[in-house]
Amino acid sequence: MAEQKRDYYEVLGVQKGADDAELKKSYRGLAKKYHPDMNPGDAEAEKKFKEASEAYAILSDPEKRRQYDQLGHAAFEAGGGFSGFENFDFSDIFGDLFGDFFGGGGRRRGSSGPMKGANLRTSIRITFEEAVFGTEKDIELTLKDACAVCHGSGAKAGTSPETCTKCGGKGQVVFSSQSFFGTVRNVQTCPDCRGAGKVVKEKCPDCNGGYIASRKTIQVSIPAGIDNGQSVRIRDKGEPGTNGGPRGDLLVEVVIGRHPHFQRQDQNIYSSVPISYAIAALGGEIVIDTVDGKVIYDVKAGTQTETKVRLKGKGVPSLRNRELRGDHYFTLIVKTPEKLSAEAKETLRRFDELTGGSLEAAKNVTAEKSETKGGKKKKRWG
Repeated sequence: MAEQKRDYYEVLGVQKGADDAELKKSYRGLAKKYHPDMNPGDAEAEKKFKEASEAYAILSDPEKRRQYDQLGHAAFEAGGGFSGFENFDFSDIFGDLFGDFFGGGGRRRGSSGPMKGANLRTSIRITFEEAVFGTEKDIELTLKDACAVCHGSGAKAGTSPETCTKCGGKGQVVFSSQSFFGTVRNVQTCPDCRGAGKVVKEKCPDCNGGYIASRKTIQVSIPAGIDNGQSVRIRDKGEPGTNGGPRGDLLVEVVIGRHPHFQRQDQNIYSSVPISYAIAALGGEIVIDTVDGKVIYDVKAGTQTETKVRLKGKGVPSLRNRELRGDHYFTLIVKTPEKLSAEAKETLRRFDELTGGSLEAAKNVTAEKSETKGGKKKKRWG
């Protein structure tokens, strides 16, 4: 029994009224995810790739989409009007969608024209304060440079790379294959020249493929306000380009160390500040630590624990405008003393008597309950 086909809209994950842009975006994501080049030997991924390609081929064609909306899959089955896939050239779709599939300037993989080099990635650790105010750091990494002898061609001095005979210098080979939806034209990187369009017969003895690797020190400017996980892009410090293309870029991911007292959320800073019971009750000045240094703050009399205070403009600068800063929010926590002298305890008891007698409240309730039980009219206590 033949396997029942899924609805094309369901395959692409779009609504029935989706426009061309939505169809294209959805297909791009699915094709990249399940493309055979990215999933070698995965039969299930290949099946999903073909299913998505079939759905896109129908729904991206206005006439085929109209017939599919009217008749469903029957429109393209035997006797259903016409074959929707016979001799369909999927290379047209791939040429449109996969220009940036493997990165670099909108050119398809295997192109023999100038191509930008791949980007390099590394990471660097900085402190909380360095992230707030910015800093300069040096990093060491290995970079490739064109060989001074062959100038990046990889060919022995006095010789030159020759045009690949298999692909004719195009860097790609085209072949046809049969699938469940007809004849499909496939484009792949030339296996002989690996997409370069040229082959080196006599290799340069001074390098390995036209490039020499060396250890270099690069200065990184970390902007004020950068957040954890964000990257700094350094132009032209990536892999060398091919066929005269520019170098790629270096992307430096920033890892920010934890601060013992401060936490950050976007452009705001948060902290907790312990205060004594005397300061909370009577009021008074306290010292607040901020990224700008110490700040004097006047606590109001009668302040309760968990009171939140804002210090405007003491937070993290905006990446776009260093003059614009977030705020610093701190929470006042009333700290209870753990050790008291006998004199301090007596003073605190006297204070309690003058402010409501909370220390004797439970005893008073117990005494009243006992007296009630001894009288004629008993009162029930919950």
